Amino acid sequence: MNSFHVRLCRLLVVKGRALSAAVTVSRRHSSSHRSVFHFYRSMATFGDQFPAKRPQKQTLRRVKTKESRSKRGDVHGPSTVYVQVVGAGSRDSPASLYVFSEFNRYLFNCGEGTQRLMQEHKLKAARLDNIFLTRLSWENVGGLSGMILTLKDTGVPECVLSGPPQLRNYLHAIKSFSGPLVDIKLSVRPYTEEMHRDETMTVYQVPIFAKSRSDRGRNSSKSGRSSPAQSSPKRDEFHHNGRVDESGERRVAARDASLVIAFVCKLHPKKGNFLVAQAKELGLPVGTAAIGPLITALKDGKTIVHDGKEIRPEQVCTPTDPGPVFIVVECPSEEFIEGVCTNQQLRRYQTGGAEDSAVLVVHMTPESVLETDQYKEWMERFPSTTEHLILNEQVCTVHNIRSHKIQTQLNMIHPEIFPELKAYKAKQPQAALHVPNVRAECLLKFQLRPVMEWQRDAVSSCSSEEFVKEASEVTNFLEEVEKCRRTCSAEERELSVPGEKYPEVVFLGTGSALPMKIRNVSGTLVNISPSQSLLLDCGEGTFGQLCRHYGDDVDDTLSKISTVFISHLHADHHTGLIKLLYQRQRALASLGRPFSPIYLVAPAQIMAWLGQYHDYCEEILSHFNHIPNRFLCDDAEVSKPKTHSFIQAMLKKNNLEEFRTCVVRHCKNAFACSFVHQSGWKLAFSGDTMPCDAFVNIGKNATLLIHEATLEDELEEEAVEKRHSTTSQAIGIGMKMNADFIMLNHFSQRYAKIPLFSEDFSDKVGISFDHMKICFRDFKILPKLIPALKTLFAEELEEMEERREKRELRNPRGSSNEVVSEQKMFRRSEVERGAKRDQEEEEEMHSIDTKRLKTS
Repeated sequence: MNSFHVRLCRLLVVKGRALSAAVTVSRRHSSSHRSVFHFYRSMATFGDQFPAKRPQKQTLRRVKTKESRSKRGDVHGPSTVYVQVVGAGSRDSPASLYVFSEFNRYLFNCGEGTQRLMQEHKLKAARLDNIFLTRLSWENVGGLSGMILTLKDTGVPECVLSGPPQLRNYLHAIKSFSGPLVDIKLSVRPYTEEMHRDETMTVYQVPIFAKSRSDRGRNSSKSGRSSPAQSSPKRDEFHHNGRVDESGERRVAARDASLVIAFVCKLHPKKGNFLVAQAKELGLPVGTAAIGPLITALKDGKTIVHDGKEIRPEQVCTPTDPGPVFIVVECPSEEFIEGVCTNQQLRRYQTGGAEDSAVLVVHMTPESVLETDQYKEWMERFPSTTEHLILNEQVCTVHNIRSHKIQTQLNMIHPEIFPELKAYKAKQPQAALHVPNVRAECLLKFQLRPVMEWQRDAVSSCSSEEFVKEASEVTNFLEEVEKCRRTCSAEERELSVPGEKYPEVVFLGTGSALPMKIRNVSGTLVNISPSQSLLLDCGEGTFGQLCRHYGDDVDDTLSKISTVFISHLHADHHTGLIKLLYQRQRALASLGRPFSPIYLVAPAQIMAWLGQYHDYCEEILSHFNHIPNRFLCDDAEVSKPKTHSFIQAMLKKNNLEEFRTCVVRHCKNAFACSFVHQSGWKLAFSGDTMPCDAFVNIGKNATLLIHEATLEDELEEEAVEKRHSTTSQAIGIGMKMNADFIMLNHFSQRYAKIPLFSEDFSDKVGISFDHMKICFRDFKILPKLIPALKTLFAEELEEMEERREKRELRNPRGSSNEVVSEQKMFRRSEVERGAKRDQEEEEEMHSIDTKRLKTS
């Protein structure tokens, strides 16, 4: 059996596990087996690109720990358990919960930005093997594809998704851009299975259907089992009924917006603690080998006889903790209120129910639902001891502390180029509830064990005064800021007439591979005029960045975006698109403006992903008119009249004379672009690429070049391996292009705060930061900021220089292959060990960054 057959068998076993949850359905629909086989047969072309990973050390430790507990007969629950808010439900950070025990980690919902928050606040993903989704909406799954890639890269061997059965289709859809994901076993536990049990707790899935759901679907069986096709009988006008899958079989719609899943989580009982002092008083042989069996019997609730004396468990042990219950429920709209409030499974955990009452209910519920009498009455049915935690847009909390910190400090250098961040404030007032409740804050904890209590010790403060004070204490920083301001003032006086604001470029994400606490992934907004904007790439979290940049004006900003360019289909360049489109629709409606689709200039292959998401998850195809990138290449022939009309309308809408693309040297179907405004200025955007002559050609004489500079010059071999550019290579392309100014972008996350500077830096080069805002009149000012930036980040630059010197000592020039080999071995070992300190965590993120770039 050759290597491919071995790998194929392993993959089929993984897929078999994923489908085992619904074996009955699989038997009824034998065609699904043909589709699975066809899918894996098509993967044969990948060859040895995805070799099997050796077992992870951390996983082995976990296995041994489980075996040890099993041998001891220790089947009782954990000692420490808490529920912690990750995303509080604000508009820029969707609701998500992290549940911790010493045995397991769990995540409830995974919207865009979740992994960025977890990385910033050190919520470890290395043992996250269960993710629970309350609903198949982008608000809940927008960050799931990125999280899965991160779990894979950190060595998590298996992850189970619980929730709507359509999650299977979602996982299949993301493989259109993520690849086969063979290094991690992914499976779906649909609500029809109801129960999950592990070392920490038992989780029951409770399906809740919207009021509009047909009675037949709601009552089809005792368990609520129904087929996806039955649950969504009507197809919207944008569904392509004629779409056929690769096996030649007609697809059946499986989209179902009428289902949400509530989760009832019951911790396992925990034995009482053995009271040593009381045991000594009663004459038990404390401190001897004979005490072990006696303690075991007493903690198991058995009465013992010692030296003729009967000793009951309550005399020497604290009471057994029976295991508290907490409930996570989402009621996204009024259509679900009746389903939630009349659900008999949830009723069991209220006052007078058959089970112990819930100690905590987490409501992922908007104010429009909370203010209804029916929902208020349902909340009041829980006893007064029940705590209520509310996650929605009315929360008031800052999530991305580090982003606010660095922006506040950069603002000291130049307030216009580095504007202070803002917050979007919900306009609807908070509902007046009749039960005590707590509004979510990022990192707020509710501890279930050992003591049941709220804990705010992890909630971070966001104090601009503290951030300014910290920067002011950096040696020579204030002096450099003063010099910078004097120089910039002199330059501004010499510049052209005031009011030359457009075009304006706002950098929303300037990092590569995966979102990090300081740099988000790719996204650049070009405000062409006061009424028209164009977005270059749209990585995960782009909308959140817009929220934090524009605050209450975000709807107006969204309404002006008429065109989005996607350079290629790596996840860090396009997985923020769906949320941007939904939020744009919301913005237009709230402003009372008519809806019109955007022009999506993207690789043709993006339709495989968006089409599947549309078919199986939520409607999306009506939000855009697609223009394939290749149709804007110089030698392209646009054969379709509809596409030709889209191109002409896009140019007219943005007042552009031309919009050109070219294939670049990165992955398959990767493109760069350039466009010329009617007023004469030209902007060129590289996307991801190695130095590319075709890009030089379409970008000739650009007013502004935005070029990726993923790696420092000394890592040129690594840049070749990952098909990216170094700093000097990017500057060199700008010189060949004869660009007026070059902005470097898309830095590896190892350069979180500032990249290393090369000798090629000149007065025509600037470096980008998240939330940086520039216009063409700033070109003379930008190089003047570099001395102050170097001073502010002097410590980071010194550390990077030391690492570079050590690398050169270990590997003198001329042994580049050894450099790359050693870097590979170092990064792999770092991931396997896992990060235990801040510095190690940064190395782990650099490793993930490197793996993501390479695998892509």
